[in-house]
Amino acid sequence: MLGRMHGETRTRFHEFTGPGGAFRLRDGSKLPSVRLAYETWGELNADKSNAIVIFHALSGSQHAAGHNPGIEGVGDIWQPELHEGWWENMIGPGKALDTNEFFVICANYLGGCYGSTGPASTNPATRMPWGSAFPAVSAADQAECARHLIDYFGIDSLHAVCGPSVGGLCALTFATRFPERVRHVIMIAAGFKTTVLNRLILFEQILAIENDPHFNGGDFYGKRPPLYGLALARMISHKTFVHLDAIERRARKDIIQPDDILDWYRVRDTFQSYMLHQGKKFVSRFDANTYLRIIDLWSRYDAVLEGDADTPTALFERCQTAGQKWLVFSIDSDFCFYPEEQAELVGHLERARVDVMHITVHSEKGHDSFLVEPELYTPHIVWNLAR
Repeated sequence: MLGRMHGETRTRFHEFTGPGGAFRLRDGSKLPSVRLAYETWGELNADKSNAIVIFHALSGSQHAAGHNPGIEGVGDIWQPELHEGWWENMIGPGKALDTNEFFVICANYLGGCYGSTGPASTNPATRMPWGSAFPAVSAADQAECARHLIDYFGIDSLHAVCGPSVGGLCALTFATRFPERVRHVIMIAAGFKTTVLNRLILFEQILAIENDPHFNGGDFYGKRPPLYGLALARMISHKTFVHLDAIERRARKDIIQPDDILDWYRVRDTFQSYMLHQGKKFVSRFDANTYLRIIDLWSRYDAVLEGDADTPTALFERCQTAGQKWLVFSIDSDFCFYPEEQAELVGHLERARVDVMHITVHSEKGHDSFLVEPELYTPHIVWNLAR
């Protein structure tokens, strides 16, 4: 149960089923079994009370820290840019999630493409990739998978769950579905219920992929994948993740005119060139079907429904009864999950008398601040985890 911080980390796998020999999803669909890809850092203590579960963002993975040059069964999609952990600056000795003190776990989502059961996995009934037959997944399904994983480790109660962005939705759902199994909840740049604006932006991305001529309803494995549609979806999303000032700073000085996706139009400026580069780079490391499953989860998200509650107050009273301590971060330049969304969440928590602290981070980095500015989050996280 020891994960090394310096040198290579290794993805491990946990397989499970549910009652009756199948894993039942929230919408009633069934999978014969589930395999979760996960990584760990630090050491689980004797009474198993020091564990922290991280839920990753939309296009993240289980590889949050260290160096991992390859994952069994993943193939070329595990590109070199992924080999270093996506939250390396937050996990490790003396960092926000201090592995001298805590045992940190991060798993790839159900429906993922980095080793967990997903659309590219083999359907045992057909011995072909699941493709279009893979069911929709929800935040409640991700919380249930995390519960199976901590059960595997024999952990009764987590010290904390933590999630940035879409991971915050799953952390919130775990905390409200299993309130007695977690003491601290850390949400960064997430929300309580997906806004109309975000649902429309996500729908644009769905249409981009669905309308790629190579998508074939999701059954494209072994054929040409929907590269253009996935690239366009990423471009639509990327402008909400990165502050526009940062895009201006990052844009290449030279303009690259692609010769594979544009016929008549000429790329006119460095910003268009930058966005095309981001989209084309993304398709080499992600799966279109996984992207659809996760943004569908996000688009449908409503904490009350995911928690099987009648009202927000009833939902969060569970957290108050369990004595949970919450830390909610807003980013003032966030164009993805606007600060008003965290204010709404905190209002619901306060009305349910939950112990909550709300921190607004002042950043020029936009939504991606949580990835690149650890100094803005670390002191508050360390303080919260020590309470």
